Amino acid sequence: MGEFNEKKATCGTVCLKYLLFTYNCCFWLAGLAVMAVGIWTLALKSDYISLLASSTYLATAYILVVAGVVVMVTGVLGCCATFKERRNLLRLYFILLLIIFLLEIIAGILAYVYYQQLNTELKENLKDTMVKRYHQSGHEGVSSAVDKLQ
Repeated sequence: MGEFNEKKATCGTVCLKYLLFTYNCCFWLAGLAVMAVGIWTLALKSDYISLLASSTYLATAYILVVAGVVVMVTGVLGCCATFKERRNLLRLYFILLLIIFLLEIIAGILAYVYYQQLNTELKENLKDTMVKRYHQSGHEGVSSAVDKLQ
């Protein structure tokens, strides 16, 4: 039950093997892109986080980084499972893909549900920030973020 031993590899199985390998390479690149967006948000856009009241939005940048790493690991696992032709690795790969798919559905639903809440909170916090913390001593980071936003 460990390895897949078949003496003759047909043209269809060879094509499927390379097609799955190509898909996993694209999957790995997509994970790299998601991780890069998370790191870009943390590195270059972290000033804007100070304009928001809750730290939930900072957590989304970390979630992007973690999700990118998980997708990249899954892509590498898929490549290894494809070339080694191990059924257990392929099963693990399928389970990880299923979990990622379910998490994407949940994230899409949450983004749709909380979009309006984010919009109103951002408007209210920007008003509050402009009145209370803009160009005040001790709040130079907020002043810089508002200046960059404008």
